[in-house]
Amino acid sequence: MIGVLKVFKKPIIYVYLISIMVAHNGYLIIYPVVQKILKIIPNTIYDFHSWSDALSFLEIIDIPEFIVGFSLFFMSFMLAIRNRIAWFISISLLFFMVLFNLIMKNGNELNNIYELISILFLATFWRQFYRYSIGGISILSSFSILSLIVYGTLGVLYLGSQFNPKIEDLYSAFYFVIVCMSTVGFGDIVPCTPTSRLFTVTLIIFGITIFTASVASIAGTLIRHNVHRILTGGFSYVVRNNHYIIAGSSSLAQSVSKNLADGGAVVTVVCYPDHKKLFPDYMDVVEGDPSAIDTLKQAGADKAKYIISLMDNDADNAFVILTSKEISGEKTKTISLVNESQNMNKIKHVHPDGVLSLQQLGSEILVRALKGEKIDDHVIDIFFVNPVKK
Repeated sequence: MIGVLKVFKKPIIYVYLISIMVAHNGYLIIYPVVQKILKIIPNTIYDFHSWSDALSFLEIIDIPEFIVGFSLFFMSFMLAIRNRIAWFISISLLFFMVLFNLIMKNGNELNNIYELISILFLATFWRQFYRYSIGGISILSSFSILSLIVYGTLGVLYLGSQFNPKIEDLYSAFYFVIVCMSTVGFGDIVPCTPTSRLFTVTLIIFGITIFTASVASIAGTLIRHNVHRILTGGFSYVVRNNHYIIAGSSSLAQSVSKNLADGGAVVTVVCYPDHKKLFPDYMDVVEGDPSAIDTLKQAGADKAKYIISLMDNDADNAFVILTSKEISGEKTKTISLVNESQNMNKIKHVHPDGVLSLQQLGSEILVRALKGEKIDDHVIDIFFVNPVKK
């Protein structure tokens, strides 16, 4: 039971849970349309004489629902890797479906409640979706544009007889959609009915929005990345708030930072220049003197949850703690590693919230193992000579 509770304390569990919930929402939206297709097509496939006949069973209102459901299913995979843009799009799509169902009085009430619960989970654990990369933006932008093209092409084919001239083939429908999305408007194909005109308006609005947002996101990120890189030599997409700062590039620092990040924590490593290569590419690393005020400020020390100094030299650890005390927030906890037992009292004089002594820990575990004694939670009292108060 205790093991199960510890598992659910890990933020990554909630990330996966939310991803599954969003995917399930997408499935609930897609399933009725797929069921209708599988039920009707086998009996009517030979009666289709045009694209309009082939798409008539969907009804125009089912097409956007299907696209939203498919988009949610795709977003669930992006949420699993903590993508910030996917988080925003998922909330927007779920809110749209709730609002759409309420206005149209469509859908199951339980589905609406489930969608609201999913939105609540996404909003509650928003800090866990912090990754913001050019690659992720590019994938989402490409998917959004592709989804809009599919939505527009199917809609135009379904409403083909309501255009002048009539649109009866896939190439003409694709051409009209691209012209609308790009707002070129040659005027060679014109919507003639209120329904087709309203549909064309949605294509124009969505086209402007998606194209503009995609170009702005990719180009804006590239510009910010290059400018910041020129000025500071690096750039991070991680939101540094309520995070862990690991000072140092020792083997212990590498192991602790990786395990924290794999466990779902937001981690920022502060190390000397040229030591960044010791950490994985996905790790948020700030290069500079770990004991310098400017370096720790850049790492977000004032908003950090913990500042942990794991440097090879005890003097360096003491300086990091002293600097951290000057600029850290009121709720920030500091932990210092003690490499040499004789330096224990010196480290304690800088008043860290916790002092980590691996030598004393190793000694205690070895002695207990040799005596056949149980290694229990009391070992923490040795691990942290000054236990960190929760």
